[in-house]
Amino acid sequence: MDRLLIEGGARLTGEAAISGAKNAALPILCAALLTREPVTFTNVPRLKDIGTLLTLLAQMGVKVSREGDRVTLDASALDNPVAPYEMVKTMRASILVLGPLVARCGEARVSLPGGCAIGARPVDQHIKGLQAMGAEITVEHGYVHAVVSRLKGARLFTDMVTVTGTENLMMAACLADGETVIENAAREPEVVDLANCLVAMGARISGAGTDVIRIRGVERLSGTTHRIMPDRIETGTYLCAAAATGGDIRLTGTSSAYLDAVVDKLMDAGCEVLMERDAIRLKAPARLTSVSLRTAPYPAFPTDMQAQFMAINAVASGAAMIRETIFENRFMHAVELQRLGADIRIDGNTAVVQGVERLQGATVMATDLRASASLVIAGLVAEGETVIERIYHLDRGYERLEEKLAALGARVRRLA
Repeated sequence: MDRLLIEGGARLTGEAAISGAKNAALPILCAALLTREPVTFTNVPRLKDIGTLLTLLAQMGVKVSREGDRVTLDASALDNPVAPYEMVKTMRASILVLGPLVARCGEARVSLPGGCAIGARPVDQHIKGLQAMGAEITVEHGYVHAVVSRLKGARLFTDMVTVTGTENLMMAACLADGETVIENAAREPEVVDLANCLVAMGARISGAGTDVIRIRGVERLSGTTHRIMPDRIETGTYLCAAAATGGDIRLTGTSSAYLDAVVDKLMDAGCEVLMERDAIRLKAPARLTSVSLRTAPYPAFPTDMQAQFMAINAVASGAAMIRETIFENRFMHAVELQRLGADIRIDGNTAVVQGVERLQGATVMATDLRASASLVIAGLVAEGETVIERIYHLDRGYERLEEKLAALGARVRRLA
C-alpha cells in the first residue's frame, strides 16, 4: 500500500495548474445515462473515483472512451441498470446513477454506497424524492430497487440540504412527465455545473444555484460537449499549503468565484490573495494568525476545507475554534495532527486549536480524503520527515498531488 514521504521545511513557490472538479465530474458523467447520444466531457480529472465510476458505467453497457482529460460516453446500448456492491463499496457518489437509471430505463438496482468514514450520509432523501415522483422503491439485501413506468413531476422538499440528493433528483426530473420543483435544494457550484450540462443536453432547468430548482421534463435529451469546472477544493487545499509554508504561489485554470468564504479566512490569517480572471495568487506572511470558522452548506465555509484549516491553525499564532456542522465524525484527523505535535482539544462538534511554534515529523495515517490533505499540509511544515499511510484516500480526490507539490518546491515522494 502506497505511502507519502514528506521532508518538511520547504517554502512553496511557483505555479501549478488546477484540475477539473471531482465533485462536479461524478454527477455530470452520470448524466450521460439520460441520453442515447454520445456525450463528451473535457477537463475530467484522473482520479481513482473517476476511474471507478467509468468502470461502473461500462459494466452497465455504456461505451467509454478516454484520452487525456477528455471522456466520451455513449449509453445507447445501456442494458444493465445495476450498480453492484463490489463496484460501489468505496465510493458514495455511486448513488448518483440511481436517478438517471430510473428516469431512462424505468428500473434500477443500486447498492447502498460506501466511501469515506466521516459520518452518516443517508440516501433517504434520494429515495423519498423518487417515491414522490411515482417510483416504487424497496431496500433489501443492501440494494435500492426502484421501478416506475415513467416518473411524474412533483414538488419535492428535502429535510436537509443534500448535494447528491439535489443532483440525483434534478437528473431524474429531466425525463419526468411534467414539472418538478426541488425546495431546500443545494446551492453548490457543482450543482450549477451539472445543471448547465443538462441544459446543453436539452433539459429545461431554472433556479440552479438557489434553494428552489424547477425542472420541466422533456421526452428525450441529446448529446453535447461540456467542460468540467475547476476543482475549488483542490484550489483551496493548495492555497492552504502555501499559506502554512509562508509561500508565494499562483494557481492557474481556476477561479476565486466559488471560494469567497475560504479566501476571506486566508486573508484574515494574514495572506495576500490576488484574484485574476482564471488564476489566483497567494502570498503568505512568515507566520499566520489563527482563524476561527464554522462549516455550513454553500455559500458558507465548506466542510471539505475544514481539515486543511485545522492544519494551518496548528502552526498559526493564537487560538482558533472550529465548529463542524455537516458531518458528525469529521475530526478524525485531529488525533493524527496531535501525533505531529499539534495542540488540539475536541468537544463534540467543536475543536479548539492552539497554535504551536513548530510541528515534528512522524508516521501518521489518513482516515478520509480531506483528512489526508490536512496531514500533507502539516507534513510540509513539520521538522524532519513525515510518512503518511493509506494515501489511497488522496488518490480519490487529488490528481498528481506529489508531482504538483514537488513542482512548487516541496520535498515529497511516493513510497510503494
